[in-house]
Amino acid sequence: MSVWFIVGAAALLSVERLAYAWIWRSPGGFQHLCWQMMPERFREPIAALRLLFASFKAVQAGVFIGWCYVYGRGSLWPVDASLGVVVVGLGVAIVGQILNFGVFYRLGEAGVFYGNRFGHEVPWCSEFPFSLCDDPQYVGAVLSIWGFFLVMRFPHADWFMLPALETVYYVLGARLER
Repeated sequence: MSVWFIVGAAALLSVERLAYAWIWRSPGGFQHLCWQMMPERFREPIAALRLLFASFKAVQAGVFIGWCYVYGRGSLWPVDASLGVVVVGLGVAIVGQILNFGVFYRLGEAGVFYGNRFGHEVPWCSEFPFSLCDDPQYVGAVLSIWGFFLVMRFPHADWFMLPALETVYYVLGARLER
């Protein structure tokens, strides 16, 4: 395994969590940055966060696919996973995506993209998926990542490295956003 590839992946994946922690803790600074640097259609912080979200997910997907390609010796097909592992991995990923979509459904764009930090009224929600845990979007993201790597890289020795790293990043991010 290449230490530099691992360090590079860790650095790229950390940017998302660091950005969200900064935005949560300094919404005025982010809003000011939006007004100074963003095109007019992204000057509203929620619109800028939506763009960042899509960009971060593209980077995350690129890192994950790159990891699978490099450590899969040029293949993106999960040839070594047993049917049982694939079924479990897909199940875990589907549960994760249900949680994520549930958050978007319940909170809407303003709620998901920190609208309460920018003066929007975001009502408290205790219905599903918030009835399951405090941070269903982050739990859903982590479950999706673990499911993906179960399918794509298990039983190889590297299969858990990025999911474990992302779990740490999401836990730290959730703590910093309180």
